[in-house]
Amino acid sequence: MQLENRYSRHELLNDFGTKGQEKIRNSSVLIIGAGGLGSTASLYLASSGVGRLTIVDGDSVDLTNLQRQILHSTERIGVPKALSAKISLQAINPEVRVIGLMTVPNRDLLTKLVQNHDYVLDCTDNTDSRYLLNEVCREQEKVLVTAGCVGYNGQVTVFDFRNPNSACYACLFPNHDGADEKASSKGVFAPMVGMLGCIQASETLKLMVGIGESLVNSLFMIDVSTMQIQKIRYKKNGRCPVCGKKEKDHEN
Repeated sequence: MQLENRYSRHELLNDFGTKGQEKIRNSSVLIIGAGGLGSTASLYLASSGVGRLTIVDGDSVDLTNLQRQILHSTERIGVPKALSAKISLQAINPEVRVIGLMTVPNRDLLTKLVQNHDYVLDCTDNTDSRYLLNEVCREQEKVLVTAGCVGYNGQVTVFDFRNPNSACYACLFPNHDGADEKASSKGVFAPMVGMLGCIQASETLKLMVGIGESLVNSLFMIDVSTMQIQKIRYKKNGRCPVCGKKEKDHEN
């Protein structure tokens, strides 16, 4: 008979079992951004028993965050988000090692952080950060799970850079003219952010355990105002400014 424990409902899944749970325990995840996406994704990763979680965010908790950023609370307004996240996650599961970094990482720090983790979640709120994180994860051949949202619309996809044939963020979205606008300047429907964060956590856990079909080379899109869902396939772009540059470097 299956013994009851914190993870017993995972272990009861036929394709998961104790071996799958052990893989989760031996994995590490880097989450960039402790906002709406990072809140939900990190809560499910922590409750699922990921061995080490590092949360990176340079902002502090603000009243306007609390509509959707469920890691934080009214009592923590003014507290650095990375610290608030660590408090909440360790309360959910003290077995998980949680590291909170109160900073906006530059490329050098980001490279070191990505090197030291198995999976990376892009939970940022601006395009510039997404392009930088994409480049670093590709250089370090790590898995990147990214999501974005505005209004009632959101999207999630996975880049598995352990495979040299994997597409990247710039393959999917090649046109970036440097003009950036933070999501904080736009409206966002709170439950949708939570849904996307849950999908990010789900995709990460599936890859850890080796179950199901991932969103690698697939873009999941949802409009929660109508509950219309689409999933489109995409592939590596031979003219991508990121992938193309790396291939030329290898040739030289």
